[in-house]
Amino acid sequence: MRLSQYFLPLLRENPSEAQIVSHRLMLRAGMIRQSSAGIYSWLPLGLRVLRRVEQIVREEQDRSGAQEILMPTIQPAELWRESGRYEDYGKEMLRIRDRHDREMLYGPTNEEVITGIVRDAVKSYRDLPKNLYHIQWKFRDEVRPRFGVMRGREFLMKDNYSFDLDAAAAKHSYNKMFVAYLRTFARMGLKAIPMRADTGPIGGDLSHEFQILAETGESEVYCDRRWLETDILAEELDYDSDLEPFFRQWTGLYAATDEMHKPESCPIPADQLVTARGIEVGHIFYFGTNYSKPMGAVVAGPNGEEVPLEMGSYGIGVSRLVGALIEANHDDAGIIWPESVAPFRLGLINLRPADDKCRAAADDLYGKLSNIGIDVLYDDRDESPGAKFAAMDLIGLPDQLIIGPRGLAAGNIEHKRRRTGTRQDLPLDSVVQQFARA
Repeated sequence: MRLSQYFLPLLRENPSEAQIVSHRLMLRAGMIRQSSAGIYSWLPLGLRVLRRVEQIVREEQDRSGAQEILMPTIQPAELWRESGRYEDYGKEMLRIRDRHDREMLYGPTNEEVITGIVRDAVKSYRDLPKNLYHIQWKFRDEVRPRFGVMRGREFLMKDNYSFDLDAAAAKHSYNKMFVAYLRTFARMGLKAIPMRADTGPIGGDLSHEFQILAETGESEVYCDRRWLETDILAEELDYDSDLEPFFRQWTGLYAATDEMHKPESCPIPADQLVTARGIEVGHIFYFGTNYSKPMGAVVAGPNGEEVPLEMGSYGIGVSRLVGALIEANHDDAGIIWPESVAPFRLGLINLRPADDKCRAAADDLYGKLSNIGIDVLYDDRDESPGAKFAAMDLIGLPDQLIIGPRGLAAGNIEHKRRRTGTRQDLPLDSVVQQFARA
């Protein structure tokens, strides 16, 4: 994409309304614009990142055996009355009436809708287990929406729901999601640490939240130093195998939020305990029959008896993750995207668009890189070199290729790694081959 044609409304100054790094940088980098309090439009650059995050989430859900569906944003109140949550949920729920005066709501979550779907379709234990997910917009009417996409009112969420015959099978489904979540965040370059958590309004008696470490995190967290050395992607796991030993291994390392941490009983020596700030990026719950019993979601068991379904739910804040990634990956100049979620793989800068040789070399390189499937943002604008460097650093693409008259005369192009700031000259005729191998 040529930057001269791209819709990228950059801001030079920090917006006064932005209180945290991710909100400031998303506004300055032209990723989002506020529509109303806690509700944002996603502009082309932001949407590309959102879609990359969403795709990693989707791939790991599919790998675990979960199946994708799509449920509506608007839900009937009667389903929530069946579960008993309609009156209890509070003012975060946006309640509305349609033209026929039927009570509806903008879904904050989907336990009721999915339970209704499965209740009507699954009648026998032979049809189990089932694990269904979707990636859909949610709405929760936060009393004080703030921090940009980190705590907005409208947000994109992956939520999925498992249905099993008994508690043992439900725990296996829970363990599958535990593994899938660790893999999902690791693929984004994030170290997500699972911590025992309160089940809150979802209900149930088993829950873990996944916290990533970031200096600007919302809450204080504590963990065993060995957590920092773990690599979930190095382990090959069969989702159909017994995952309980793996679950116990990864929950055996100490990790606690400020609310759960008790210094007097902490089993980790002070020199091995890491104290940091954390951002919650995912939450998983096992809640048994909390929804299936009141909503009549039962199947015929092996002996013909009616058995209420054992359920769990699992959420990842997809849009929130974009903000969390920036909180964990930035410097004073701007964002530093991990390659797996970067909106473009490369930034190509032509320092002298008016120079015929520079323009021809840059156009040629842009065409060749694009032809082999590499996403390139090509800064062909008639701007100063300083403005181009600042823009590329702000939007944070992993690599920058810089063409100027001096280097071109020597047959070279400058390569800059955004994360490290290291620069080196590369032979211009080897660049395409080098990035084709990357």
